[in-house]
Amino acid sequence: MVNLALTQQQQQEKDLQRLQQLRPIDDDFMRCLLKDNVPLAEFVLRIIIDRKDLTITDCETQRDMKRLAGARSICLDAYGTDSDGKKYDLEIQKAGDGADPHRARYHSSVMDVENLHSGQEFKDLPDTYTIFITEKDFFGRGKPVYPVERINLAAGSFFEDGEHILYVNGEYRGGSELGKLMHDFNCTRADDMEFELMAERTRYLKENPEGVRQMCKVMEDMRNETTETVLLQSIKNLMETMKLTADQAMEALKISDNDKIKYAGKL
Repeated sequence: MVNLALTQQQQQEKDLQRLQQLRPIDDDFMRCLLKDNVPLAEFVLRIIIDRKDLTITDCETQRDMKRLAGARSICLDAYGTDSDGKKYDLEIQKAGDGADPHRARYHSSVMDVENLHSGQEFKDLPDTYTIFITEKDFFGRGKPVYPVERINLAAGSFFEDGEHILYVNGEYRGGSELGKLMHDFNCTRADDMEFELMAERTRYLKENPEGVRQMCKVMEDMRNETTETVLLQSIKNLMETMKLTADQAMEALKISDNDKIKYAGKL
């Protein structure tokens, strides 16, 4: 019992140390920054979209989207709607392969499926903005933002289908508001940030006891999710290589009866 308590204490200390190193460019921390925080989501989007009059009416973090049977589901980092009904998917992409253009295309298409219901006209589709904030300059041209739009090549004009994709360069610095925002996205300390709205929320999550508790719970949930993912894969591997049933594979891994019920529904 003493050893277990010591292990838990060590894990808590490790979580606290890791928390102090997190930045807004880290997707898990960004989700917590934006969770139930429409003013901050609006502030960030106003700078990226370059629209001072943009009004966000709601913002949901970790929004699961899957409306077609058999289709790959995605979990949006932050999903918002503005006063005109336009939809915004804000994604943090640290790994280069996470920002693959095909992924941006898929995110955009999933938002389309999510926002057109049976009986609606195609023209009822809202404008959508898929925004990837990448830790590195994905296109390597030194630009602050890379807007991606469909073009009618023959006519030499925009296709104007309402789909917008933007890549924001997380390495960009400069005197503009976007440069300052990307500076803040890479800060670990609230006191080093340019914008008070970002600093205030960062300070809450890193220094306020309630905010710290929330962040530690997020990190604990992440560990549990990773453990579950690894265990599910182990079950599937045993079923495939040893030709076992799901129950036999879970028995071989000494999974408890209660957990068997939980995992059986996910295989």
